[in-house]
Amino acid sequence: MPAHLRPEQAGCPATQTSIRAPVERRRARRPHYAATGAPNATGMVVAVTTQEPVQIGSRLELLVDESLMEAKSGDLALRLHHPVRREVVFRTDAPWEGNASAYQSIFKDGPIYRMYYHGLHYRHSGPPAQAREDHPQVMCYAESEDGLNWRRPELGLHEFNGSRANNIIMTQQTAEEVGADPAHAVVLLDANPDCPADERYKMAVVGSKPHGMYLMGSGDGVNFRLLSTEPIFTDGALDSQNLLFWDPVRAEYREYHRDFRDGCRDIRTSTSRDPLHFSDFEWLSYPGAPRQQLYTNQVQPYYRAPHIFMGFPMRYNDLGWSNATLDLPGTDERMARAAVHPRYGTVVTDAVFMSSRDGVSFQRWSEAFIRPGPRSRGSWVYGDNFVFWGMLETPSETADCPPELSLYATEDYWEGIGTAVRRYTLRLDGFVSAHADFGGGESVTKPLVFEGGCLALNVETGGAAGVQVEVQEADGTVIEGYALEDCPVIRGDTLRHIVRWNGNGGDLRGLAGRPVRLRFRMQDADLYAFQFVPYEAEPVRPVVPPHDPSF
Repeated sequence: MPAHLRPEQAGCPATQTSIRAPVERRRARRPHYAATGAPNATGMVVAVTTQEPVQIGSRLELLVDESLMEAKSGDLALRLHHPVRREVVFRTDAPWEGNASAYQSIFKDGPIYRMYYHGLHYRHSGPPAQAREDHPQVMCYAESEDGLNWRRPELGLHEFNGSRANNIIMTQQTAEEVGADPAHAVVLLDANPDCPADERYKMAVVGSKPHGMYLMGSGDGVNFRLLSTEPIFTDGALDSQNLLFWDPVRAEYREYHRDFRDGCRDIRTSTSRDPLHFSDFEWLSYPGAPRQQLYTNQVQPYYRAPHIFMGFPMRYNDLGWSNATLDLPGTDERMARAAVHPRYGTVVTDAVFMSSRDGVSFQRWSEAFIRPGPRSRGSWVYGDNFVFWGMLETPSETADCPPELSLYATEDYWEGIGTAVRRYTLRLDGFVSAHADFGGGESVTKPLVFEGGCLALNVETGGAAGVQVEVQEADGTVIEGYALEDCPVIRGDTLRHIVRWNGNGGDLRGLAGRPVRLRFRMQDADLYAFQFVPYEAEPVRPVVPPHDPSF
């Protein structure tokens, strides 16, 4: 047992007043980031630089990358977290939908949640898929009050098999003058404050007259019209869900679309102040990530920290024919699809996670964000594990827990008469954390300039360890009253813990507007995000009885 946690008597809980520095043997086998300067008391090299401080103001900063880290030591590293597989909340099994329904867009709009998806059916699979006839592709709409229970409103807009009792909002005839394709589309709620009310909802669709992306608009999210018969751009293969949205931080529209780079499925992007005209396209870059095929991109500004872009691409993995492929679930379906094209049998798709601070250079994790999972059917197929564009904040299943994020992904792609919409949950901001195991670790940020009066952490710890925070000058000098030793160990699992230091109660107002560094000492802990918030006085705490650790 580590000395600092050893109780006075065997079998008794120990009292911990601080977190130990990482031990020497761990420092020796863990390389530091390149930095200049002298080691501090833990042996970590703390950079002393003249670099411009990062102006973070009061924005929420997620630990999804190392862009704010200057140095680290011990057993501390970024860790990708995986969403929890929850229930199936919807099935696209209506006659006008089918087992190839995909490319869903999902967002909250006032009191309701909206979901848009295309209806399409593939019969070129096993016998279950033969139970439904092929039909022309359509765009459909569903809605919900809670993100769990979805309904198809009877809109009465388009006829299907002699009836208008359906939720179809677009057919191939809706914008046939440009050859609009209801399958390859995205629907967005335009956040541009100058957007006209009758264009508040937009749909970007692929058209063929000529080939390119076209823009449609709507004032109610159901009745869409073409905003121009000219494509907004013609660059790219576009055979995917191609995205368009308003970037509120940079005050511009950004699009992401599918193309092929040297025969590999990849992503291009461009920006414009005018959603009807895009040019100057550039490829995304993924420093340090291997070359892999990305079928979709699912890039979006994170709604709690919109200066950070997040993407959830569906990764295309052609495994080829081998015993390992044939050992995967659904061999009968795999062989039936392969009769149409070999890759329909050999390809498996999963979901990955990536993030960016400029919208072009992404840190992409090679580790799967959503793995196909343990199902014996319906999740190891080309087209499964496609993450919807958008995320929703929903109540936790545990009554006294904070809300969480709901993500949605497809299962049962082209295996029966409809796809399944599987819900996944993740803690708010919980995509990636700075993680330290019980051996402990530290990190020091680059110089930061903030606004506010207190520091809040989204943090999770074990019961025997925790986190301490130190505030330093830009040159690494500890600011009096804000040393690690002044910070009582933070324990718990909370989205917003206000850091306190003995003697000042956590008041940082006197440091606002000047460059400072944050030093985090962590043990058995995950730090997901931090934010400087308005000053909050230290709460009045109860008078506690004397503590005898030997009792």
